[in-house]
Formats: sequence, C-alpha cells, structure tokens
Amino acid sequence: MGSLPPAEDISLSSYQWPPKSPNPNPDLSPIDESTLLDLFKSQQNHLNFFFHNLDLSQTLKFTVTLLNAPGTIFFSGVGKSGFVARKISQTLVSLGIRSAFLSPLDALHGDIGILNSGDVLVLFSKSGNTEELLRLVPCARAKGAYLIAVTSVEANVLAGVCDMNVHLPLERELCPFDLAPVTSTAIQMVFGDTVAIALMGARNLTKEEYATNHPAGRIGKSLIFKVKDVMKKQSELPVCKEGDLIMDQLVELTSKGCGCLLVIDEEYHLIGTFTDGDLRRTLKASGEGIFKLTVGQMCNRKPRTIDPEAMAVDAMKKMEAPPSPVQFLPVINLQNMLIGIVTLHGLVSSGL
Repeated sequence: MGSLPPAEDISLSSYQWPPKSPNPNPDLSPIDESTLLDLFKSQQNHLNFFFHNLDLSQTLKFTVTLLNAPGTIFFSGVGKSGFVARKISQTLVSLGIRSAFLSPLDALHGDIGILNSGDVLVLFSKSGNTEELLRLVPCARAKGAYLIAVTSVEANVLAGVCDMNVHLPLERELCPFDLAPVTSTAIQMVFGDTVAIALMGARNLTKEEYATNHPAGRIGKSLIFKVKDVMKKQSELPVCKEGDLIMDQLVELTSKGCGCLLVIDEEYHLIGTFTDGDLRRTLKASGEGIFKLTVGQMCNRKPRTIDPEAMAVDAMKKMEAPPSPVQFLPVINLQNMLIGIVTLHGLVSSGL
C-alpha cells in the first residue's frame, strides 16, 4: 500500500471533479451545445403540436366539471403519470381546493374507502390501457365517483369506461425510440397546472387567501405577518429615561441585541432613540465630556416608528427607505406609547 504524501505537499488544486479517466469509454458519444439545442427545439415542436391540437371545448368541460365538483377532486395514475397526478393535486390543494392523490394500488387495498358520491376521480394515463387504473374504475364507480380519463392515445379502453375523456394530443416522445415518457408527462403537467390556474381565477382567489395556504413561504409571510407578530415585546426592550447618563446605559445599549436605546418618559411614551452609531459619534465629538452627557441630550427625537398592525413587509420597506437605511423601528400605538421594537435582523430571521 502506498503512503500518503506529507501534509505540506497536499494541495486542493491537485484534486479534480469529475476525475480524468485514463481510459474514456469509447461507447459514449460527445454532447455539445448544438446537440442540446436540437433536442430543446424538438421538444418545443412537440409541445407546440399539443397546444395547436388541444380540444378547448373538451378542456373547458373538464375545467367546469372540476369547478362545480361538490366533493373532493382525486387524481390517480401509475408510474410517471402518477407523479404528475400527485403534483397537480398538490397544486389544487395550495389554491384551497379540496383535492388528494389516490394510489390505484392502495385504493384496491382499502384506500378507496375515502371516495364518496359527489367526488371526482381524474385518471392520468398516456395509453389509456393501464391495467391498475382499469381495475380501479368499477370500484370507484360503485362508490359513486364521477370518472374522468386524461389520455393521449386515441380510442383507448380507459376513455370508453369513464364518464368523460380529455384527449391530450401527443405527436411523439422526445425519446429517440418514442418510448420514454418525457414529452407526454410534460404535456400532462402543463395541462393540469393550467387548468388549476383557470380554477384559481374562477374562484376569485385573492392574494391574501393564497398566502394563508403558504404560511411558511416568503409570499405567505409577507402577506400574513404583521409587525406585532415579529416584534420584540416590552420585556425585551432596551429602555432608558432621557435624564440617564449615556455611560450608565452602555450595558442596556449592548445587551438587548437591538443596537439602540429607546428613550421613554414615566408613562412609556417614546421620546427618542439613541443608537450605537450615536454613541460612536458622541464619543468622537465630546471625548471625555461624554461622561457628563445624558441620553436625552444626544438622542434622535424624531425617529422612524411603525404601528403594530402594519404589515411586517412594510416595516422592512420603511427601514430601507431614503435618506438612509435603519436597522430597527420602535413600535408605538396611537397614544405614542412604546410597545415593542422590530429589527431588520428579526425580519430576516422570520423569513421575510
């Protein structure tokens, strides 16, 4: 076994990824930009075939059926079509529409119990001859569900046994053997998600309603979180009185993680703010005189403030507004009483 080189001889530059093979596989053909461009153009042409030949009256009937469904809209499929069906169902759920994915295999082993009269079951299958879906049809029909086949092959079995069929025109798969389902699944995804957005518009879903379905995402947080949801409360505030000496308040200034002092009167009305930047400027200008200066003498008596009911995203905009950005905003009520502070760090940490 060979020994490792001394530590001082090891250099990251000596390692490469992917590693250079001394014997490249002679069976591999090179891939260049031209090859990739040709493939993307071919896929674009196949998708254009779908767009140009899609039966819009059929698609409209499908969309209206989903819109008026009294129950839950279930999607099912096998293999790649199953992944697409699950994704489209998740899109509908994110829009506030009752939907779920129903595995055809699990459905035949008990999960079909979730189906009820008034539900819609959408079956995705390129060929329309998928055995698992065909076995599911009579069971779903016995439960009273309305069945819709979404297929790409003309005159298929599944279309004949469902209540409705939507034909997704497929010129061919991008695969050179016309076998790997890469164009058909792209068409299914485009079709399903476009219908989902049509349903979104028909239901007059507002931006705020959409946000309530995405509370953990940045969009949801920007439309849901208010200042009062992300601010530090009174017990966490670095407060002082205007008559306090600056040097006596250094611990308060630095220990609360806000980068400032909030100057208040006896009734907790906000008088002004004194920042760590103010401290540096005061020390530079006054030298040893700083030991005699009070916070009230050097504080900013016209700081930017914000209402607790304001949106948190608006607080961030206010912090970044001209003439110069700030790192915090005191939160005051209508009586100018200090009730909290919101910091840029806190807003960023909350995901805004």
